[in-house]
Amino acid sequence: MAGEGDRRRRRTGRPAGPSAGAALGRLTGAALVLAAVAALPGPAAAETPGANCAPAPAPVQALAYGSRYADGSENRTRLDADADAEVDAALKPVDDFLRDLADRANGVHAPGADPPAIAACVLARLAPWARADALAELDTTAARLTAGSRLAAFALILRQVVPHAGAGDGDKVGLVSDWLARRVVAQMRFWEQDAPEGARQGNLRAWAALAAAATADLTDDAIMRGWAAWSTAHVLCTANPDGSLPQEMTRGRWALHYQLHAVAPLAVSAALLEPRGFPVAGRCGAALARVVRYTVSELDDGRLTQARTGEVQTFFDGTRQLEGFNLAWLEAYLTLDPDPALEALASVWRPLSHSKLGGDQTAIWAAERDR
Repeated sequence: MAGEGDRRRRRTGRPAGPSAGAALGRLTGAALVLAAVAALPGPAAAETPGANCAPAPAPVQALAYGSRYADGSENRTRLDADADAEVDAALKPVDDFLRDLADRANGVHAPGADPPAIAACVLARLAPWARADALAELDTTAARLTAGSRLAAFALILRQVVPHAGAGDGDKVGLVSDWLARRVVAQMRFWEQDAPEGARQGNLRAWAALAAAATADLTDDAIMRGWAAWSTAHVLCTANPDGSLPQEMTRGRWALHYQLHAVAPLAVSAALLEPRGFPVAGRCGAALARVVRYTVSELDDGRLTQARTGEVQTFFDGTRQLEGFNLAWLEAYLTLDPDPALEALASVWRPLSHSKLGGDQTAIWAAERDR
């Protein structure tokens, strides 16, 4: 289900041919990426990966599925097993591709690696998806709601390899950045115009904000970065005084599961935005710190969340088991707040990794600190 992480993921959509999807137009900020690598987009470059670089899977153009939850399930608290399986099948090729890409991109942080070769491989695999305008046809509200975390993953993966790209890869950097920018603009429109009211204050909005923050790092688009900051603050500022998130607390026995699913993009977005002049972590009485501390305090028994919802939480009723990916966001948060207790918690689970956050968070944020 949504937020499961890196264990068994998801989902089949309709593969796209090269002509699929109408372009929505380039964002002006994308030109800055091209300038940075001293290249302008030209004719379609050869996309044959080099040795030891697998070809990209067929681009997924369209996603169309309904809710995972049973009809009449108040606040989406009761899964429909068949619908859940259908969503998993629809998203599987996207999530499998993202895991593979994250693993490859994380190689740039390994001692003795060849970062330019790794960057070239990742870009060669992303280029066909960008040329096909993958994920352009999101035909249901459920598909639009869940696209943000996938776009965030693509952007965070690309963000790792762009500094290592050679001059000859400049056209692909621009191509892929422009594709992500178009998809994020579509997300921005959806969340401002068409998203369900409750969802606008919850974890899926936070994931869309992370997609915008990471993509804005690639395109230097000020409006996109501002929307990311606004959306992150919008969710953070709903936090209760104890740090619980009201939208996630409506989810019955899944409430803590979704609190964790929300804190991940909130923490990583804040870590991306703060150095760029958007101090969202301190908004609404340092809401992010409250959210983090509530979440961490509940990991042993979920007592407060159980009291709030009236139900034993899924991590403690045998439904789910806490895993490292649930805490991968700690690495980003520690760059904002080097709390010794949180550092000790992170050390127990390291290396921390989550493909939707770009893979190996321990390596990624160590590199960020060294920049």
